[in-house]
Amino acid sequence: MEYWEICGWFSWITPIIGAMLIPLLSKIGSKIRDYGSVFFSFLAMIFTVSLLPLLFQENISWPLHSTYSWIPPLQPFRSGINIGIMIDPLSIIVANVVSIISFLIAIYSLGYMHGDPSLTRYWFFIDFFIGNMLLLVLSDNLIQMLFGWEGVGLCSYALIGFWYRDSRKDWLKCWVGEGDEAYPPSHCGLKAFIVTRLGDVIMLIGAFIILSLTGTLNFIELSHINLDPSQGWLILIALILLFFGPIGKSAQLPLTEWIPDAMAGPTTVSALIHAATMVKAGVYLTARLFPIIFYWSINIPQLSLFFIFVMWIGVLTAFIAALQAIVSTELKKVLAYSTISQLGYMMMALGAGGISDAYIIGYTGGVFHLISHAMFKASLFLAAGSVLHSVGSRFLRHFGGLRKDMPYTFILMSIAALSLMGAPFITIGFWSKDMTIESTLISGQYIAFGLGILTAFLTAFYTTRMISLTFLGKKGEFIKEKEKKGHRIHESPMVMIIPIAILVLGTVIFGITGFYLKDLLEHIFHVCLSQYIPVYGKGSLEENAMLTMLLSIIVFFLGISLGYIVYVSKNISSEIVSKSPLLTKTYNFILHRMYLNRLYYIVANGVIIGAGKILHFLEIGIIDKANYLTAEIFVYLSRVIRYLHTGMLNYNIIGMLLGILVLIALLLSLGG
Repeated sequence: MEYWEICGWFSWITPIIGAMLIPLLSKIGSKIRDYGSVFFSFLAMIFTVSLLPLLFQENISWPLHSTYSWIPPLQPFRSGINIGIMIDPLSIIVANVVSIISFLIAIYSLGYMHGDPSLTRYWFFIDFFIGNMLLLVLSDNLIQMLFGWEGVGLCSYALIGFWYRDSRKDWLKCWVGEGDEAYPPSHCGLKAFIVTRLGDVIMLIGAFIILSLTGTLNFIELSHINLDPSQGWLILIALILLFFGPIGKSAQLPLTEWIPDAMAGPTTVSALIHAATMVKAGVYLTARLFPIIFYWSINIPQLSLFFIFVMWIGVLTAFIAALQAIVSTELKKVLAYSTISQLGYMMMALGAGGISDAYIIGYTGGVFHLISHAMFKASLFLAAGSVLHSVGSRFLRHFGGLRKDMPYTFILMSIAALSLMGAPFITIGFWSKDMTIESTLISGQYIAFGLGILTAFLTAFYTTRMISLTFLGKKGEFIKEKEKKGHRIHESPMVMIIPIAILVLGTVIFGITGFYLKDLLEHIFHVCLSQYIPVYGKGSLEENAMLTMLLSIIVFFLGISLGYIVYVSKNISSEIVSKSPLLTKTYNFILHRMYLNRLYYIVANGVIIGAGKILHFLEIGIIDKANYLTAEIFVYLSRVIRYLHTGMLNYNIIGMLLGILVLIALLLSLGG
């Protein structure tokens, strides 16, 4: 067994074993349990980091593959089902994103979760999540991937509802929403589970259609199968159904509204699962299938519609979620909607790449933004966790003026925010975001390009708003009241600050070297994908890149300037909205989540109530009546038969004669 096989297998096996040992370690001691969990995440990181040198080896034949037989060949699986790992640039990069950020968040958790009475359950699901996420990333077939896919979904459900007792005294810290849209943690965990399962069920239908057409769900085998062009429309339908899994997992329209409510969980969970890793699973699966579908689309032109579908889902998700982030009243919800928006950018790039000969720009842009977003969004969530940990509230209106009390958090969160906004040349977010937008220009999707630029402007605006309301200006009345009661707003301990600082430092280092990093990733993916995708064209990439960069820089400064004018200098009053009926209605429409969340409950209640009525009819109207009817039939038959037992010889003889005649008739009919 070669070293890459050992690293690949043990990277996901180790944290799963660690999760199983957590209850045992808790019996020995709480510190051994805590540090033991961090140690298992550290081992997973060591194994995945050991795979990085493979990216720089020349003349390597991708993908590297290690497999073991599981289920022998049977219909409809032509080659059976194997358990295997697939090592290529995509899996190596994403596995390292998962393991490195997971390790840093585990360290942060030592401070953030200190003293929680349910830490054994917390550490179990954290390690179990890391193992399942790495299993998902490294799997060589969709069947095996689904084990990791559902495993991370289970962990997400358990960790969102971690504070499942739903105490009203924790309303300011653990719940989400206000008014009739205020939800406790247990409700939010169940909501996330149901919404993502809806996407998964639809995905399975598409997977079974693909399986029936190809006889395999192994990614390597699928990449070498030539499908019948006459079945193009059926394949297209199957792929769109399959894409509903990524739609649910990566919170794309219309299945977006579970992520804002997932903020009811601990902030470490928000950073790990709902910003940096699990929500990227849908993007990862789309990227994993990208070269396969692109290869099929060469001979089946209908499949280009799949990429157009993916692109527009991403574009609309990015734009609409950015609008929602502008009006959100909770710190973590701003970051949640921002996450949805940035995931939309990734999907947009992958979709645009599929309808262009220069596919490598879209593909690289989507994956590059996955990397950069994981870094700056994890650091933003962790910094937000420090704020919530100190202030004890999730609402932006309760903050203000925290820069003096929390200087480290302020500086680190501001730098991470610059990366989210795409600060030119010094942050990784600038390079990756521009590459996603550029892909739409290369593919000739000018409306999508315009919406991408507009979304970048909105991103700069709502991020400036978030930083201003949290750290700048005067302290809110909530903080003043707490300080009067003796509660001092304080900086987080170093065990929480250092992980944030490492992530922020990474965004800056990779930002300064971003141009080189972008070219390096493009080269790596080109070498890998060109081994089985024969089409590659550059087009007018330099001109497109310059135009995208220029517009991106302009909207960056416009967004920051408008945010500064409205929320810092206040030369434009934010009350301008309340003075305009049209703006007020628009604001309320967006604030109420464009009523998409309410639609969830209307549909869910309608389905549940409708299903209840159907079940009631089946049970009362059919099953119960059938039971009573059966009894009545037997009572009637017993009454008829009773007349044959009167004790009178004449009736008995007649009955015997009738029985004999029936037997004779049966014998004659059988004999004839």
